Amino acid sequence: MNPKFLPLISQFEMEEMIAVKQKLQDLSDSQQEQFLGIYLARRRDTLLILLCTLMGFVGFAGIQRFVTNRIGLGLLYFFTGGLLLIGTIVDLVKYKKIALNYNLKVLEETGLIIGTWRG
Repeated sequence: MNPKFLPLISQFEMEEMIAVKQKLQDLSDSQQEQFLGIYLARRRDTLLILLCTLMGFVGFAGIQRFVTNRIGLGLLYFFTGGLLLIGTIVDLVKYKKIALNYNLKVLEETGLIIGTWRG
């Protein structure tokens, strides 16, 4: 991995950083740059997920699920008041895991995109 890209991924959680480094391992410098450009544009920060979850307490339940492309759960949370706030409280505890799962999914999708460009 090119050392100039380390500052870009230093903000990630450890598990996400390890996964990104593994994806970048076999790519050339230009492919790494393309990969990181796409990935950084599509990933979600844990703070964003936390703020969206907190909005569930003021009447906009489920936004964190919409932001992470879980539209069905987002609609369910929205129309049930965050499953009577229980789901919102659970998501408040699990916000880092929600962000990590989404980011790992985006990581795989970005790998497929770069893989098709390569081949």
